[in-house]
Amino acid sequence: QVHVVESGGGLVQPGGSLRLSCVASGRTYSIYTMAWFRQAPGKDRECVAGVSRSGTNTRYADSVQGRFTISRDNAKNTAYLQMNGLKLEDTAIYYCASRRGSVVSARDYEYEYWGQGTQVTVSS
Repeated sequence: QVHVVESGGGLVQPGGSLRLSCVASGRTYSIYTMAWFRQAPGKDRECVAGVSRSGTNTRYADSVQGRFTISRDNAKNTAYLQMNGLKLEDTAIYYCASRRGSVVSARDYEYEYWGQGTQVTVSS
């Protein structure tokens, strides 16, 4: 069992930055693939970024490529999402998720454990 809790959301102006954190509990955290998803009102949930167990393999949605960076620190049981150059369309609830598989999947149904989400609002 893995329990995840997100933090770091908030209100930011267009062009600004935020860093989201996801702290996981459970002794097997280091073997789990981690990902960030987001869901805006009226839209489907989408995978924003994912990172492999070792941290060497990552994937990003086309919409955030070059602006967002996912990373993890297994010693701290924490995954991060650094978001730069934020746009109005990045406004959403951001969720951290983990899965036992080694593939950095973008399919939400392949992730077993989810946090409650943190709100990110980009507005002028």
